[in-house]
Amino acid sequence: MVPDVTNRAARVRQALPRFLSVLAYVLTITVLPAVAKTHPVPLDKNVDSAKCLECHEDKAKGKAVHSAIATGCLSCHEVRVTKDVTRVKLNTAVPYKLCLTCHQDKDATQIQGHVHEPAVRNCLTCHDPHTSDNKYQLLKPTSGEKKDNLCLTCHNQGVDVPEKGSRHAALDMGCETCHVTHKTGPEPTLENRFHLTKAAPALCVDCHDPKDADLQKAHQGQPFGTANCLQCHDPHQSAAPKLMAKFLHPPFADKTCEICHAPAKDGKVVLTQATAKDLCVTCHDEQAKKIDNAKVPHPGAQASDCLDCHNPHASAQPYLPKTDAVNICLGCHTDIADLHKKADLHQPAFEQGCSTCHEGHGSDNEHLLRTASVNKLCLECHGPDSKPQKLEAQHEVTIFGGKVILPEDYFAKVPVLPLKYNVGHPVDGHPVSDVVDPTDVTKVKTKIDCLTCHQPHASAQPGLLVKDQANNALFCAGCHKNLQK
Repeated sequence: MVPDVTNRAARVRQALPRFLSVLAYVLTITVLPAVAKTHPVPLDKNVDSAKCLECHEDKAKGKAVHSAIATGCLSCHEVRVTKDVTRVKLNTAVPYKLCLTCHQDKDATQIQGHVHEPAVRNCLTCHDPHTSDNKYQLLKPTSGEKKDNLCLTCHNQGVDVPEKGSRHAALDMGCETCHVTHKTGPEPTLENRFHLTKAAPALCVDCHDPKDADLQKAHQGQPFGTANCLQCHDPHQSAAPKLMAKFLHPPFADKTCEICHAPAKDGKVVLTQATAKDLCVTCHDEQAKKIDNAKVPHPGAQASDCLDCHNPHASAQPYLPKTDAVNICLGCHTDIADLHKKADLHQPAFEQGCSTCHEGHGSDNEHLLRTASVNKLCLECHGPDSKPQKLEAQHEVTIFGGKVILPEDYFAKVPVLPLKYNVGHPVDGHPVSDVVDPTDVTKVKTKIDCLTCHQPHASAQPGLLVKDQANNALFCAGCHKNLQK
């Protein structure tokens, strides 16, 4: 936005009280854990743990007692005596720092990989620091109904299953049947990302025997013991029977497996065509033509097999990506993957997937974009005339004439610009498209589009502004030279 420089001082004065109140709140929640509490009973400055336990005996008893209790209360607490006032505080400014003095392996700043959110800064979200009836001093069990289950304090898997849906029975055995909360690793595997005890299918076959006759019949005699079960099944709940994933390949959904599969031979899958690509193009010939003949080809699509990107049976996301709609592209486009480290991420790029804006098989437009004009692409979502089509039954919306499927709440996080005749952003009268020469309307006086000011993927600053710049007058002065005076 272009600030009104003459009113900046007034706005600063108006904002100052609110800023100070916010600052006071931040300081309060940051410093409060470190503030020593006045002890109701005066203590000697050389007090020992035995004295503490005269009143706090309950802190040393229970089914799961913190091992630190054995080393004494002063391992974690500090007693301060000033004249006749006794105060007790933790030995560190915040609780999680105290925990890390012993549990260094849980330090999120040193861990490569996805860390369970509560474990980043607040161990006491899940653990009691002294004793509990649950192992690992957990505040609640990891099984049972929502009100009794620690995990369901934050997560809702298996809680609200549709009437005709299905729910994994393993949920009743407890979340730790499949998950180890603190487990992670640098590789972006499902095992690390979701803290699994082991990867699928090894995890699944612990309960589901591939030799079971009913399971083999359900899979139409095709070998499945070494397949990734999570490509077709949701591990928690589904709106469909048998925990089926949300999006199904039509032959798979219709149980017409013989379209793609011949009878298995020697325990191995046999296709009805020589290669997977030959098989896919028997139905998806239009995609094969696009890959071969597009004005702007996608080298990845030309050089790869269909199954390098797509799961042939099912997926939790539209168009059956083999992993998910974001990471399936980032495996090759590592330059874009690096942008994930930035603070402000564009929702389509890092939540919904690259195909929101790009065509994966080939395009007539630069950068494989879905439209010839950058602005037309952006205004499909951000324009005042944006009209996503609702798919009520599926709880989804579509854009670009039904070519892109998005969650029904997608637009709740999308700012819509108050444009009229291509002006009105970021302030009234500001153009968002090329400004023509008033003396010759066939000539462009100033070239401008959305990418003049914004980055399409990510930025270190809010607003996705180019070169990671902050949203202030200095940014605007890059074009409006009069603001530099």
